[in-house]
Amino acid sequence: MRNRALHGIIFQGGMTMIKTLAAQIKEYKKVSIITPAFMVLEVVFEMLIPFLMASIIDDGVEAGNMRHIYAVGAVMVGAALCGLFCGVMGGKYGARASTGFAKNLRQAMFENIQTFSFASLDKFSTAGLVTRLTTDVTNMQMAYQMILRICFRAPVSMVCAMAMAFLINAELAGIYLVAVIALGVVLFFIIRGAMKYFKQAFPKYDELNASVQENVSAIRVVKAYVREDHETKKFKRASQGIYDIFSKAEKHVVLNMPVMMFTVYGCILLISWLGAKQIVQDTLTTGELMSLLTYCMNILMSLMMVAMIFVMMSMSIASAERICEVLTEKSDLTNPVNPVYEVPSGDIEFQHVRFVYNKESNEAVLHDINLKIHAGETIGIIGGTGSAKTSLVNLISRLYDVTDGAVLVGDRDVREYDIETLRNEVAVVLQKNVLFSGTILDNLRWGDESATEEACRRVCRLACADEFIEKMPEGYHTYIEQGGTNVSGGQRQRLTIARALLKKPKVLILDDSTSAVDTATDAKIRRAFAEEIPDTTKLIIAQRVASVMNADRIIVMDDGRVHGFGTHEELLRDNEIYREVYESQTNGGGDFDEPKGGEE
Repeated sequence: MRNRALHGIIFQGGMTMIKTLAAQIKEYKKVSIITPAFMVLEVVFEMLIPFLMASIIDDGVEAGNMRHIYAVGAVMVGAALCGLFCGVMGGKYGARASTGFAKNLRQAMFENIQTFSFASLDKFSTAGLVTRLTTDVTNMQMAYQMILRICFRAPVSMVCAMAMAFLINAELAGIYLVAVIALGVVLFFIIRGAMKYFKQAFPKYDELNASVQENVSAIRVVKAYVREDHETKKFKRASQGIYDIFSKAEKHVVLNMPVMMFTVYGCILLISWLGAKQIVQDTLTTGELMSLLTYCMNILMSLMMVAMIFVMMSMSIASAERICEVLTEKSDLTNPVNPVYEVPSGDIEFQHVRFVYNKESNEAVLHDINLKIHAGETIGIIGGTGSAKTSLVNLISRLYDVTDGAVLVGDRDVREYDIETLRNEVAVVLQKNVLFSGTILDNLRWGDESATEEACRRVCRLACADEFIEKMPEGYHTYIEQGGTNVSGGQRQRLTIARALLKKPKVLILDDSTSAVDTATDAKIRRAFAEEIPDTTKLIIAQRVASVMNADRIIVMDDGRVHGFGTHEELLRDNEIYREVYESQTNGGGDFDEPKGGEE
């Protein structure tokens, strides 16, 4: 009963996977039907040729009938040309169907990735997603082409050839039947041995892509620390891992050909020997023997093709599973049935908020957070590494959902808003400042794609980015390399702040976004915020007390809890943690960093 239930689950999972993948054929359904139709027609014409050849030998050559030879020869040429045409058309439409299928898979995966919540993104590595969009999709493309062409052609060819062989001589054709069954069993065990290695290969591809991605993105650090040899060795290990797995798989697959050739030659010898006997006994003609030998090659080569299909399928199944993981991943952040499309104000309230990243572990990151922030206030947030400062602000723009309690913006639960509307009104400058390839204006217009150049200049003045932009040869039309590698860390921070301001948000969150700028520039940015966007609620996460001491109020975080909330003076008087940090930085000049480890 247990085995039956297990097989049922596996079957159901397989059908679900097929349905998920088949849904991406879309506009290529027509060519996906035409391709196997052409392949079947090619087989039909191909099967006629040995039969016609037998007629030429028996009724033409041996009878000395040249007219018959010419007539049947003309039909053979016609059949060969028709078969060739069908093969070419099958290849043409098969290529169109498979490449279109791959295109749709990539598009569907990419579009679904855009809907992922941060929790969904945490399930997949960047390298893993890249491998799925490239290597795995390429495998599926090849597999789909093989399904449309060979998977239809080979079985039909084998069945037709077997039928024609039995039609000519059932006794000799029985040799083929035995050979096919024996060869099929052997090939099954060979391929099964190879399949387990193919499944192990793709995580190795992830490791290889991760190694390349990490090296390229951090090449300046690699060179600065003279670690080229270390990185080369790491890449070689990842590459060697792929080589070792495929070598083991190929040790099994390589047995296909010797087994196949042994079977082919064995069948040829048996049929030649027995066929010669029957020719002597006048129970078989020379032409029929030639046809049987031709059909022998057709049958066994078709079986070999079927075996190769299984090899390809074993590789593609692993790829298909990985692709379906991305396609079927659903964000746990969804719009309500009747979402609210307007955020009335920048008021923020946390009501007994508890939050965990991993619901299975149930280890809370935030514990019973109760806060009320008024619209237009400037709120500083300070705390040691691992105190959950970033986790706190991520809940405001609904990058994650609370586990318990509620977060309110504009006196409404953030889960009641349309997600796009909420995130347009709650602008976040994340810790990792990312710029995209394009001009400075292109990057700024991520905040508002219709923004004028004057509007872009204004927000750059607020973010103190105009100072360095105007010194660049092409000013606001200066090209930014991928990741912003041709600007400094402080310049990237100021550009991302300007980009966020262009959204004209009701809430602006700066997650340690001025850490790379000097204190004077930091002070200018804060002063500009106070003067130019007084109605915007500003939340500033910082390690430096100087960056938050002039805020209206300051939140002191410690181990996922609010340890203090008040003005600079109040916290200096009443909060031990804040007082210690202030004194250490004013006296010793160090940045805030509690000795507790962990991630924010």
